[in-house]
Amino acid sequence: MNENFVCVSDFEEEARKVLPKSVYDYYHSGPEEQRTLADNIAAFNRYLLIHIQMTEIRRIFQKHKIRVNFKPGQTLRQRLVHPMDKTTRHKLTCQAVGIGMMLSSWATSTIEEVMSAMTAKSGTGGVLWLQLYIYKNRELILSLVQRAEEAGYKVIFVTVDMLYLGRRWDNMRDQFKLPPHLSMSNFSTASLAFSEENYGNNSGLAVYVAKAIDPTLCWDDITWLKNHTHLPLIVKGILNGEDAVQAVNYDVDGVVVSNHGARQLDGVPAMVCVCICVFLLICLFEMYQYRYRCPPSISYELTTAVAKLSSPAPWSRPSQGSLGV
Repeated sequence: MNENFVCVSDFEEEARKVLPKSVYDYYHSGPEEQRTLADNIAAFNRYLLIHIQMTEIRRIFQKHKIRVNFKPGQTLRQRLVHPMDKTTRHKLTCQAVGIGMMLSSWATSTIEEVMSAMTAKSGTGGVLWLQLYIYKNRELILSLVQRAEEAGYKVIFVTVDMLYLGRRWDNMRDQFKLPPHLSMSNFSTASLAFSEENYGNNSGLAVYVAKAIDPTLCWDDITWLKNHTHLPLIVKGILNGEDAVQAVNYDVDGVVVSNHGARQLDGVPAMVCVCICVFLLICLFEMYQYRYRCPPSISYELTTAVAKLSSPAPWSRPSQGSLGV
């Protein structure tokens, strides 16, 4: 690994040089004028560190021990940045050091492949959780959940802040879509695997979301899903205390405070600005997705909090591969 790389920004700059523009833009950009994207970083930078001596960093989450209070988040389609797929990344990180990892249902490796890689070699072990979107096709949702249960995943995370894709101007200009050799591997048809050829003069992902994802998602859908799985169910995308209270009322097992890494609706509050009011209401994960310029030590241990870090992998992998991760 390049010993001159001393921070994540160094990896990002190198990734910018080696990645195709459309791929770099996909991971780097937010919607419209990217005001929330900038504020996500600025808000974190306004916080000061207070040292607390800790003697035990192990955490128990949903009855599953994890050794540290952060985890790799679901960063989609990582084969865009390096041919080593997400299964290898899991084997080299989560399994090696015993931490949790959320797998996107849109990953370019299947649910089963990632679990197989996690358990392929001896190690301290990690925990796999599945991130899920609510599709218009409910049978498709149940199929993904059943596969996760059978494979040994421990928690289902339901993303509730993507009824439509944010207007990411860079992706629209690039007419972003997956290259021909990649697809969303958990799906069998071209339309669901995001591997069709023609998405018009728009972001291909925006077209995909409009066709496949249910824009009428409501709390009753969360109840429906809870009734179809024995796994804990966590709602991802909470941005205010009222929704956190509703999550409790609907008996969810946890929430993720998230503005989707400032990649969905421009103008919403910076994620860290929402955390305090929600912390006072229920236990949650503190999530810092795609924006990485803050050390994970700023994650406050007020309740059961876990910082979810996603950006470092896409930036480190193009030039440094598994060693960069």
